[in-house]
Amino acid sequence: MKPIKLAIVGATGLVGRSVIQVLEEKKLPIESYGLFASSKSAGSKFSILGKDYIVEELTPNSFDSGFDFAIFSAGGEIAKIYAPIATKKGCIVIDNSSYFRMDKQVPLVVPEVNMEDAFTHHGIIANPNCSTIQAMLPLKALEDKYHIKRIVYSTYQAVSGAGKDALLDLENTDGSESLKKFPYPIYNNCLPHIDVFMENGYTKEEMKMINETKKILHRPDLKITATTVRVPVKNSHSESINVEFEEDFEMEDLRSTLKAFPNLILQDDISTNLYPLAIHANGHDEVFVGRVRRDESVKSGVNLWVVADNIRKGASSNAVQIVENLIKQLN
Repeated sequence: MKPIKLAIVGATGLVGRSVIQVLEEKKLPIESYGLFASSKSAGSKFSILGKDYIVEELTPNSFDSGFDFAIFSAGGEIAKIYAPIATKKGCIVIDNSSYFRMDKQVPLVVPEVNMEDAFTHHGIIANPNCSTIQAMLPLKALEDKYHIKRIVYSTYQAVSGAGKDALLDLENTDGSESLKKFPYPIYNNCLPHIDVFMENGYTKEEMKMINETKKILHRPDLKITATTVRVPVKNSHSESINVEFEEDFEMEDLRSTLKAFPNLILQDDISTNLYPLAIHANGHDEVFVGRVRRDESVKSGVNLWVVADNIRKGASSNAVQIVENLIKQLN
């Protein structure tokens, strides 16, 4: 097999830096890397597995040296322009933005859930929204066993999901600095407003969760509603997920089903106050599920509390997992 080259676009951002960290941990059989960002960030230096790299300005010629894969974490407008350029030069793009997610020609992939979709790509594979990714692991386990009828999402999303300026707003504890990201202070506050509002009254984030879930699970008929909230937590998203099934279930069987699913960790012992916490999910690639209990208001339903590191599993490590599986396919 020829040496593999990987490009990282948006290398200096929160997700880009996390991609580098995950790649260092996984030690994939990648020969060399190319790091790209805006002209403002060009010249920064990073070390990957003992080799130093200088961040270059992203240009239409950045992919001329023959990259096999590229992980994009630089926003939709950059993906729109540069992902097609990369694919035309033989590079497979895994894009973290929302730009390609609902394109019927682009697979939307969570490796534990629908990696087979990635193998039918046409050069671009989309990474789902961070809040969608973590929900997919428990939902896929339950969908296969009991066939989901309806989902109600309520999210408690960390500030890091909104980028560096959002973290500065969280640090602005006394209100002395002007807000850089949010319309209201996030410190000591909750904002039921993530991304822009749509004509139907939902936010774009809420509609992302609804539409992406349907696409990943191959269930365009699925009934889903969502409320997404930004909370004053630095990192790791938490979600309350209410699920109604077509089939009845036994609680112990349902717990066993969750426990057996890859990279899904059941933390659910109310006798010892064991349940998933944002501070414990930090730095992990697994998804944590707990507070598992029957919804007694419907015939066949369950409540779940799902927590994951939104920068890692919600973005960087999910993208790296996709690359890892594609490399395995080459062997």
